[in-house]
Amino acid sequence: MLLEWRHIPNLLTFLRIILVIPFAACLYFEYFKQALILFFIAGLSDGVDGFLARTFHWKSRFGAIADPLADKLLLVTAYVMLTITGHLPLWLTALVFGRDIIIVSSALIYHYWIGAYEMKPSVLGKMNTFVQIVYVLVVVVSLSGIEMPDAVLHYGVWGVAVLAVLSCAQYAYVWGRKAYIHRKSIKA
Repeated sequence: MLLEWRHIPNLLTFLRIILVIPFAACLYFEYFKQALILFFIAGLSDGVDGFLARTFHWKSRFGAIADPLADKLLLVTAYVMLTITGHLPLWLTALVFGRDIIIVSSALIYHYWIGAYEMKPSVLGKMNTFVQIVYVLVVVVSLSGIEMPDAVLHYGVWGVAVLAVLSCAQYAYVWGRKAYIHRKSIKA
């Protein structure tokens, strides 16, 4: 079977998923420079696949689901491995995971008990993801031998934590409000 050009974004997404394994190994065995290179390759492939999908309309249902999952898998792997190796506090990783679990659980509950929905990331949710990525990148850059300001390393933890809590609270409010309005419309 010949590869069609429109499948390139999906192949790049699949590549990012595969890169998670060597990325995790590099973090675990503290090959931070190699981990940084893999993180860069994953980020570059994410940008290229998004560009191709938008520019040439090579979007697919698989890509719509797998692309954000690949990104989240890479980010979660970074937090878990950096926690296992003692470079991030356990409470921070638990908070990051907890937020995601609450949001996904709420979405599933809404979908199955109330009805269809359109999942759109909020500005606060996007800021949360951006800060999580930047912070993990700062930590890995620092661990690879490039000096980073202590203030960024110290306060970055709190930036990630605060945004995780705020964005989770915002999603809870939005979903709760949607459920309330839906329930109220049924009774009317």
